[in-house]
Amino acid sequence: MNDVSPAARSTAETGDFANVGRTEWWRRGFFASQTAYVAVALIAIMVVMSFLSPAFLSSGNLANVAKNFSFVGIVTLGVTLVIITGGIDLSVGSTMALAAITCAIVMQKVSGTGLDAIPLAGMIVSLAAGLGAAVLIGLANGLLIARVGLSPFVTTLGMLSIVRGLAYAVTEGRGQAPTGPDVNTFYEITDGNIAGVPVAVIYLLVLAGILSLVLHHTAFGRHVFALGGNEKAAALTGISVERVKVGVYVLSSLSAGFAGILMVGWLGSAPANLATGYELTIIAAAVIGGANLTGGMGGPAGAVIGALLIEVIRNGLVLAGINAYWQIVLVGAIIILAVLVDRLRTMRMTP
Repeated sequence: MNDVSPAARSTAETGDFANVGRTEWWRRGFFASQTAYVAVALIAIMVVMSFLSPAFLSSGNLANVAKNFSFVGIVTLGVTLVIITGGIDLSVGSTMALAAITCAIVMQKVSGTGLDAIPLAGMIVSLAAGLGAAVLIGLANGLLIARVGLSPFVTTLGMLSIVRGLAYAVTEGRGQAPTGPDVNTFYEITDGNIAGVPVAVIYLLVLAGILSLVLHHTAFGRHVFALGGNEKAAALTGISVERVKVGVYVLSSLSAGFAGILMVGWLGSAPANLATGYELTIIAAAVIGGANLTGGMGGPAGAVIGALLIEVIRNGLVLAGINAYWQIVLVGAIIILAVLVDRLRTMRMTP
């Protein structure tokens, strides 16, 4: 009466159902992520750009693209950490400016002092001052949000104004150029090249690799994702919510300060309006790369690809002779499109 073959009965008894519970390869792992779709879109856009403008693939233009996107990419790494926890940091553009200005002013002040006798001492002190200013901004953001309980949006928006105001007040609106016996070394480590590759790109890739290890192979990384998934549940498991929140805002500001100092080497000075409006581009890069504004999702690969996509599009618009103001419109449209595509993809993959 039983028409099931012996082979089928054996498979059923052992529980080896090779065709059950399997998902197509393109719906698993990286291929199922928004980052993969954005990477495909990036490649397609670059191919189109190469046909529309022969100058796009020139070595000079590619070097400019690489350098420009690196500054945004470095900050996007830090902001992605904040977004994974369910927060937001709108003060990064202003932080870039103040850190850069602090570094340049300190280099001016220590020039001609006893530090000149110690090789690289003036530059190291200046770099530490710039990064220290960024850390203080992140610490203020983190404590106000984690300990006082203020809204991340309101807190960092207020900090954006405070820090930008300080940048203008300290400089009186004038750019500050680095000086001193170590200035050439400063330019080499901020705007130099290694084997033809801008050092900013190398910094970005190294930091992205470190962040990947931290997020996926350390307790801190697991705690960051836990906060974004469910903050109350994370607290009940013993995670120090306050410490993790303060940590991600400090790292976000630190990445902004580092990128701001790199831009000093690129521009040759630190203007008070440095990185004005970068907040939108940086958050857009994070969201396009797969970071979810509700928290719990994001990663360094997405941050890098998102930043590169925006720069490639911006560069393409410039080469095409399109008005620069349309870049702002395009960034906003890309944010909405990225969120929409992620929403549709999630709905389709949900059983």
